[in-house]
Amino acid sequence: MRIIGSTGSTLLPEGFDYVYRDVKKDVCLSSFSGGTDIISGFVGGSPTLPVHRGEIQGKALGMAVEIWSDSGKKVIGEKGELVCTRAFPSMPIGFWKDEAGARYRAAYFEKFPGVWAHGDFAEETPNGGFFIYGRSDATLNPGGVRIGTAELYRQVERFDDILESVAIGQDWDGDTRIVLFVVLREGKALNDDLVTSLKKQIKDGASPRHVPAKIVQVPEIPRTRSGKITELAIRDVVHARPVKNAEALANPQALDHFRDRVELRA
Repeated sequence: MRIIGSTGSTLLPEGFDYVYRDVKKDVCLSSFSGGTDIISGFVGGSPTLPVHRGEIQGKALGMAVEIWSDSGKKVIGEKGELVCTRAFPSMPIGFWKDEAGARYRAAYFEKFPGVWAHGDFAEETPNGGFFIYGRSDATLNPGGVRIGTAELYRQVERFDDILESVAIGQDWDGDTRIVLFVVLREGKALNDDLVTSLKKQIKDGASPRHVPAKIVQVPEIPRTRSGKITELAIRDVVHARPVKNAEALANPQALDHFRDRVELRA
């Protein structure tokens, strides 16, 4: 075995540790990130590049990928928006039933006119590798500081009793607070000890800004038909707003578990 590929979600540094410790010490571990909509990847692996723990190795062939700040400036060593500055072979040319192209342009070209913004919160490293921190429209902004959800989930995944989790930013008292929802193993319940342990792990492993203001147990988490957790739908339900594209959910009934679970106002 010479190469192991990984995609679907960001491969955490601990995943790299596992492969090189328990699978093979001299394999090329190549993590990829792209999108179903482009039928391709923006960044990925290469057998000719070194592997750095936790990093995607580099840009995919034919992809003019950069990380931009909110002001549209290229940044390295900083978190920002993953963009592709030039057209690429698998770029879709439109959406079904969107003859004028309004929804297509709004989806990818609204943030930076004329430049494809994929919606990933990412970072390019000085050695040309990439970290993907989660969807940029699902980033958390407590105190005006952008936080990728992947950084928080990495800490939560250390708890064996937690099967899965999802975090959202809730408008609260003129700011944003983090609310973490967790699904526990059968027979387990969220108690004060687990909440305390979770908050301590998140504080120590990530930062004090990552610590949720509220942690709430739910029986299931809504997903799209392709299996992706949908933070945006949960955020809309928590804020008592209509859910967009509810028909795209595989289990829309799961949203009912999030209604009235947290306060709406301070």
